Amino acid sequence: MSIMLDVNETANWLKERDNFLILTHRRPDGDTVGSAGALAQGLREIGKTAYILPNPEITPRYAPYMSDYLSPADYCAAHVIIVDTASTALFPKNGEMYFDQISLCIDHHPSNTLYAEYTCLDASTASCGEIIYEILTRLNDDVSAKSAECIYVAVSTDTGCFSFANTTANTLRVASLVVQAGAPHVKLNRKLFRTKSQARVKIESMIVAGLEFYFDGKVAIASISNEMMAHAGADEDDIDDITSLPGVVKGVIAGITIRELNGPHDCKVSVRTSPTVNANGLAARFGGGGHAMASGFSLDKPIAETKAAILNEIKDFLPSE
Repeated sequence: MSIMLDVNETANWLKERDNFLILTHRRPDGDTVGSAGALAQGLREIGKTAYILPNPEITPRYAPYMSDYLSPADYCAAHVIIVDTASTALFPKNGEMYFDQISLCIDHHPSNTLYAEYTCLDASTASCGEIIYEILTRLNDDVSAKSAECIYVAVSTDTGCFSFANTTANTLRVASLVVQAGAPHVKLNRKLFRTKSQARVKIESMIVAGLEFYFDGKVAIASISNEMMAHAGADEDDIDDITSLPGVVKGVIAGITIRELNGPHDCKVSVRTSPTVNANGLAARFGGGGHAMASGFSLDKPIAETKAAILNEIKDFLPSE
């Protein structure tokens, strides 16, 4: 059973140790990358040795926030940390060797399986970046501009630039504090939320054209096939945060995105909902998890069969009226 730590205890745990390797999760998003970058930078600022394990699935959008901390091939860590990762099923391929070696997990997912020796978990936060901020302020009196930038990336991307329902007063407080510490929020907002590639525009147009609505418009399902990706010339960087698209339609309380991955029998499903629909409960039906309004899972089925399976289960989670 994992030993639970609060942020003060986690900061002390880090102060008492050295030679860290930090892992990020599969298909890394801004929260896991920003959290890892900020933590690595903060540890180095107090004289610790800290590296981030290279993630083979990193996209150009997020690569700059961990590029300065990548571990050399011969690095031997004394303590392995992972951030924003609820279970070992989400480890990157090159991180699977560390399944039984995780000293500390820092996370905000209520579905965390407590696989690490020590766990710092706060499911009330919208992002792991908020927890990292609190830890860094205990490690050092302030947060450097470089750490602040990484934390802003983490917090802003996991809240859709503070537009998602998971955004709290604490989220906005942390964002304000890291902007004061030097995070270039104007530049980051434009880069992360207001700039789209031509491929992104093309794939969005195909997704919108193919949106399907069920249960009197309460449920919207978007399907993204590899054929669509190829036709648009899109890559993983072009579909970052595409999962929020179905939910922008008026009347939709559950937006489902089905993404074909390595073939026609390999689908990743993302669930984004309003507070009236338990996204985590739906994902749990399929062995997945996440948050109350944002969760996901994978199925070894084609898109059509995946859609049918979701529609069969989601009716149990829709409000009665």
